[in-house]
Amino acid sequence: MSHGSHGSGKSYAPEFVAALKEAGFDFFAGVPCSLLKGLVSLLDADPSARYISATREDSAIGMAFGAWLGGRLPMVLMQNSGLGVSVNALASLSTMYEVPALLVISWRGEGGNDAPEHIMMGEIMLPILDLMKIQHRVLRAAEPMGPQVQWAKDVMLSTRQPAALIVPAGVLE
Repeated sequence: MSHGSHGSGKSYAPEFVAALKEAGFDFFAGVPCSLLKGLVSLLDADPSARYISATREDSAIGMAFGAWLGGRLPMVLMQNSGLGVSVNALASLSTMYEVPALLVISWRGEGGNDAPEHIMMGEIMLPILDLMKIQHRVLRAAEPMGPQVQWAKDVMLSTRQPAALIVPAGVLE
């Protein structure tokens, strides 16, 4: 079952970036993924976004932690395999010290349709987020981006915890 744009060919990345900025997100870091290439390209090309391409996802979580302490509203993007790399940083830093960040996580291996190395993480990503008590939603191309981003921001600020938007193939490419 796919939650993406079902092959429409349209990238919703411009609308998503506009929604992030409108919601006040002003710090962007992460490790690129092909499912997020449209988002990364837009952030990279926008001098006001000052996107930081990290070498590891847990480093991006650490940068977001510092950005929050410095008064910024951070977003971290990663492939779902990077969630595995980030578990300790999220559990022992962000959630423990109540430092929110928006996690934008690509859903490689969704429904078992991907390269073999992505299948396992595609199956266990949502249960991992549940175990870490990180509220999450699947980003839907058929719905306006603004309210979906606002939901994540509201969760972050009301719980002082990270919140995740899961990005299926075809939405932000």
